[in-house]
Amino acid sequence: MQPSMFNVRVPLEDRNEVFLMNTFTDAQLIVSREVSDLPDRVGADTAWPTTLADEEREALSTLTDNGFIVESRATDRRNVEDFFRDVRESTDQLRVTVLTTLQCNFACDYCIQGDHGDYNKTAAKMSFETAARVAAWSEDRLDALTPESFVLTFFGGEPLLNLPVMYYLAERMWTACETRGVRMLINIITNGLLLTPDVVDRLVPFGLNGVKVTLDGDRDAHNRMRPLRGGQGTFDKIVQNVRLVAHKCRVSIGGNFDESTVDTYPALLDFLRQQEFADKLSKVAFKPVIRAKVPQQPKGLIPLTVVGEGGNALNGACMTSAGGGTSICDNCNFIDDKLSFLREETKKRGFPTVDGVHMGPCEIHKKHAHTIGPDGSLYACPGFAGDVPSSTGHIDGRQESRRAAAATRFEVITAWKECNDCAFIPVCAGGCTVAAHTEIGDMNKPNCHKPSFEAGLITLALDAARGANPVIVN
Repeated sequence: MQPSMFNVRVPLEDRNEVFLMNTFTDAQLIVSREVSDLPDRVGADTAWPTTLADEEREALSTLTDNGFIVESRATDRRNVEDFFRDVRESTDQLRVTVLTTLQCNFACDYCIQGDHGDYNKTAAKMSFETAARVAAWSEDRLDALTPESFVLTFFGGEPLLNLPVMYYLAERMWTACETRGVRMLINIITNGLLLTPDVVDRLVPFGLNGVKVTLDGDRDAHNRMRPLRGGQGTFDKIVQNVRLVAHKCRVSIGGNFDESTVDTYPALLDFLRQQEFADKLSKVAFKPVIRAKVPQQPKGLIPLTVVGEGGNALNGACMTSAGGGTSICDNCNFIDDKLSFLREETKKRGFPTVDGVHMGPCEIHKKHAHTIGPDGSLYACPGFAGDVPSSTGHIDGRQESRRAAAATRFEVITAWKECNDCAFIPVCAGGCTVAAHTEIGDMNKPNCHKPSFEAGLITLALDAARGANPVIVN
């Protein structure tokens, strides 16, 4: 017997106790220092069964039941292999993210997509014909998988620029799910400018679950970062739209920070706290801006190569929302510190937010999570959408060697296997694959952001100590 490699601990100095967590079982205990040392004692003492007092045996039983003590390191490795296999093969849920368009009505200075120059004249937009094929393809997946639930996410570009396709897919897939006895949920990731009560009212009957809206700092910072093409600010209009719909559906707030805006987020949080819809927000969470790799890049910015000719780099989808910006460069304390800072500031104001530990595995590790581009191309996750070489297939079933090769590459992603004995493997899975592909040039390499997980662990421990009903073992 030995301690699990997934054990993590945080001393609670003011209580002379220790917060103990196993990231594989998700067991969280507050224990005495003596009990926290038991797993290590067991691993080091081959005669441990005869050296433990009765109360220590009882504590040891609790620790073993919660996964803090395992038979061997091989047991841990086998467990995590089984875990990722189960995550990948699970048939409980079918997830489909549809990019209704790559067009956008914003001109964010950190995004190639927005309304810059002639981009929107040629950017792809899903037709009704393609939407009908998407629906038929999804219905076939429902029949083959027979899941308990179906999650349809609308994304882009700005998905609300193609409302007819959104409405068509929502209504048709609702009927398909009703016929098959499958629960359906709809999510929308939007910049919020076109979000209206009419849009929400139209989609609520078809399973609208939530809308994510982006605010990049306080009014001045947001208007500088996310203007219209003519330079007009968008903050007030977005907030007014949220005000009109927050009582109708779940709304979450996201934001993208860099060194010039991160210190404005407390003011944004204060502003949101003062709004009548504050208690209706389902989540508030922020992440670093992604920018193109350029020489002498300012400290604190996550590099992301923008789309160039031939589609040989990322940014086909809106990378401010797709998740590709959640990677944290492991040589940049700015990112780790600011993520922790913003998480604490968000919690101080009473908003639900991410805990910084339970961050994965993401959709790329799930066989039955699909992203569909405006032309019907399939991708492994929203972060790769629009990157032609990364397309893993097409809804029409066409057989192309390049797509088949891409599918094979994504099927065997196991970057976490190079993370050695890192305790955060079950909740990290080796980091963001999009970021690894972009920053490292190899999506099979870990994109490590361990310092941020460690900061999140401290937050989790302090929350537990403040009374989150942990199991107490003396």
